[in-house]
Amino acid sequence: MQHRDNPEKDPLSDTPSAVDDRAADYRHASVLLDGAVDALITDPDGCYLDGTFGRGGHSRAILERLSPQGRLLAIDRDPAALAEGAALDDPRFSLQYGRFAELDSIARDHALHGRLGGVLLDVGVSSPQLDDPSRGFSFLRDGPLDMRMDPTQGESAADWLARVAEREMSDVFKRYGEERFARRIAKAIIARRAEQPITHTGDLAELVKAAHPAWEKGKHPATRVFQAIRIHINGELEQLEAALAAALEALAPGGRLVVISFHSLEDRLVKRFIRDQARGDTHLPRDFPIRDTQLNRRLAMVGKASRPGEREVEENPRARSAVMRVARKLD
Repeated sequence: MQHRDNPEKDPLSDTPSAVDDRAADYRHASVLLDGAVDALITDPDGCYLDGTFGRGGHSRAILERLSPQGRLLAIDRDPAALAEGAALDDPRFSLQYGRFAELDSIARDHALHGRLGGVLLDVGVSSPQLDDPSRGFSFLRDGPLDMRMDPTQGESAADWLARVAEREMSDVFKRYGEERFARRIAKAIIARRAEQPITHTGDLAELVKAAHPAWEKGKHPATRVFQAIRIHINGELEQLEAALAAALEALAPGGRLVVISFHSLEDRLVKRFIRDQARGDTHLPRDFPIRDTQLNRRLAMVGKASRPGEREVEENPRARSAVMRVARKLD
């Protein structure tokens, strides 16, 4: 995938724009469902891990492809997702509370470490999370300013905004939202919170809207700020980086790593990880006397990056920014 230097034209963003409010009318649909499952499963009798159960779309499709001897372990940190998974009655299936960055230790607990035929990571926020105002992820529906994947753990977005210094706030908006007017928006938030707490998504959205001097066509001016806060509050990029490394260790030789991401920060990280593991020990000097077979290559890329087709995007507008990358663990 090629990444554009101008974030205004970045095609990847998992936060819907103002024109995509219609997406709320759709039930949660797993993006790139068939392609992901096709890439993941090489042996119907094997053991697999779904690192982001969500509402179970991918997990159910995986189970349909497995034999009676197959096994699927799923992970999620969202209580609503765990409740959904509790209704999935299948002896081949297990669901574990946790972050996908912990998949290495979770696989060990289930005696699956080094035995996994595939690991699937469907990264980012899900449609049910976006569409539930009480979760505070979306600027399109007013609700408490929370944004935590697990509402029982950590600091809410409202609490973070109430205490963070202006410079750190601006840095978060710039780093995780690629927001050009990060400093200006941070100043406006600091000024407002001195007058009254910012506790709801609607309040923050209107505040950013008023402070933003240059709206992008077809995109709500608060899009990047909401994305940045969510990524920061949940440690999403750090979680993804740790999950990729953990998956590499948990996979069996020949096992598949399948990652679906929804904005360029995620996809860039995934692309770099697969590339570096496919190249091996490239930190060595160019003239260092070492054979190609000694480079410690651990992954091989499988095909090119995949994106949803026109029909899937038409049926599920939020799929438009998805990118799937696949790699195979070498022996």
